Amino acid sequence: MAKTEVILTHNIVGLGAESDQVKVAAGYARNYLFPQGLAIPLTGANKRRLEVLKQRRAEREAHELNTMTELGKSISKLLCVVTVKTGEDGKMFGTVTSGMIADQLKTQFDIALDKRKIHLDQPIRALGEYEVELRLHSDVTSSLKVRVESSTPLPEAPPAPAAEAKKEEHPRTEKRGRR
Repeated sequence: MAKTEVILTHNIVGLGAESDQVKVAAGYARNYLFPQGLAIPLTGANKRRLEVLKQRRAEREAHELNTMTELGKSISKLLCVVTVKTGEDGKMFGTVTSGMIADQLKTQFDIALDKRKIHLDQPIRALGEYEVELRLHSDVTSSLKVRVESSTPLPEAPPAPAAEAKKEEHPRTEKRGRR
């Protein structure tokens, strides 16, 4: 299969980052990368343009690092409350996932964070408070406090004498089956 060298103008997952020089299949470059504006062919003129792309990439990465560092500092002070449905005994229906936490961050604090940046070893399966690791950037990690609460209040235990009185009124509670 014919290969050709291209210079990427945008980040492409699984292929490379902006200003990377990569070898790809000729058809992939001709039919997808070039029409979408994601890459340019490797020529003498484009090699000179490569320096501009590298400088732009360095500036963008420095800006992202500063932004994520500030975001990490502000998020570490927050408490995100996630409400879930529970049964009579306080047991959760389902689990709390990183997507649910990302949605709550958006609604409660207007912070748009990709769910892939929220790292959970296992989905949260019980009520309580948790420390969740956030991997905001390759060099920036932070933690977020998440409190999982029940949307339905737990019923209070009825007094014991009232329960015994009902049992005395209805001594037979058996169901009779049809024959």
